[in-house]
Amino acid sequence: MACGNCGTTEDGLPKGCKNNGACGVGGCNHKMSVFDWLANMELPEGSKKFNVIEVRFKNGRKDFYKIEDDIEYYAGDIVAVEANPGHDIGVVSMTGELVKLQMKKRGLNIHTHQCKRVFRKAKPLDVEKWKSAQQLEVETMYRARVIALKHNLQMKISDVEYQGDKSKATFYYTAEDRVDFRELIKSLHEEFKVKIEMRQIGSRQEASRLGGIGSCGRELCCSTWLTDFRSVSTSAARYQQLALNPLKLAGQCGKLKCCLNFELDAYLDEIKDFPETDQRLKTKRGDAFHQKTDIFKRMMWFSYVDEPGAFIPLEVDAVKEIYGLNKKGVYPEDLKSFTYTEEEEEVEHDYENVVGQDSLTRFDNKKKKKKRKKPAGAAATIGTNNGENRPAPRENSAPREARKPQQDRPAQAPKNKDARPPQANQAGNTNNAPKPANSGAPQNRNNNQRRNNNNRKGGNNPQGGNTQPGGNNPSPKPTE
Repeated sequence: MACGNCGTTEDGLPKGCKNNGACGVGGCNHKMSVFDWLANMELPEGSKKFNVIEVRFKNGRKDFYKIEDDIEYYAGDIVAVEANPGHDIGVVSMTGELVKLQMKKRGLNIHTHQCKRVFRKAKPLDVEKWKSAQQLEVETMYRARVIALKHNLQMKISDVEYQGDKSKATFYYTAEDRVDFRELIKSLHEEFKVKIEMRQIGSRQEASRLGGIGSCGRELCCSTWLTDFRSVSTSAARYQQLALNPLKLAGQCGKLKCCLNFELDAYLDEIKDFPETDQRLKTKRGDAFHQKTDIFKRMMWFSYVDEPGAFIPLEVDAVKEIYGLNKKGVYPEDLKSFTYTEEEEEVEHDYENVVGQDSLTRFDNKKKKKKRKKPAGAAATIGTNNGENRPAPRENSAPREARKPQQDRPAQAPKNKDARPPQANQAGNTNNAPKPANSGAPQNRNNNQRRNNNNRKGGNNPQGGNTQPGGNNPSPKPTE
């Protein structure tokens, strides 16, 4: 990945990264990239830029080179540097004041260290020759392995690096014992017609050069950012309560994983507060020995000698208390009184007043009904279920929540559309008497209308309604 300033110019020359490694896109280099956090800081007046740069070669190999001209170099520039013999081609990885800090980190004196020179920025012919040399490296490695097998040498050639001018080839190999490769060098020189250099590396250096994906799913630390390989022992796994399984603890190189040392200091600080596990807890029930420890929960599990399969969880403070009692000659009855029980708190889900309001209908639309104007002098009445009339209630000024709930009010009789208000019966007129409800089939409105017309013409019907279910019974003649 690179930014827009990287690549080549119109003439085919490399442009380099004008941001000096501070572009924020992961750097211009694929392996061992550097972020220059001092790139955007200006130097004090009168001071010159540091005349040493760091150049990166194949598989993260880096070295420091001195600038003897006034040309300004940036991170990402392809340069031709001094080599033995001839010259080599590399990529600038770091410039400026950050190079001083890097040299001090490697234990080099910035005043007395003899650095090789930077010849110039690479020309198009230098870049083409350098790329053609890189294309020969894989084929050369396979051919060198065949030659090593012919000489019956117990070694593994893992990588080959050509110099930029094709005058030298470096062979990296791994071997368990000392190897006499004098005859091998003669055979390789006759085969490839270049100067041969054999360099033995360890299994970790081999993994860093080849690269790969670790068990965590990310690229190996040794091939991306880790430069110093510290020794890793099995005690680091014991302190972190890890099972001593070599299949899980070993990395790509076959050695213990370097990441076992990353969190070791944090574990050592926490273990300082834990009691010793080589002593047994003495109780009247019997002696208990230590089984396992959880550093983050600060828990320790013990088991009785006669019941090794029963684990008893105890807190660290409880274990210290029992140890203190044993030193005084006091033995508790059992470990159950000190057992840690994790109580699950019942969480009451309160759905009321979630957002500061108690009403569940606060989002309902409350539309006020428009009141009709009453005629002057007329008293508004409402009907009750016993037929009595009472004055209508006045407008209540109390809030809606303080009013009487609807279920406490007396239930009103359902209104019938065909019902009429009762009237006073006159003498000899029984037509207006209330008629009983018909329990038969539903009446036909047309038949009822004809019956009412006949009653108006022929007189009053004392029987109040039809007697047949159909409703087509003619009304009897009135009696005088």
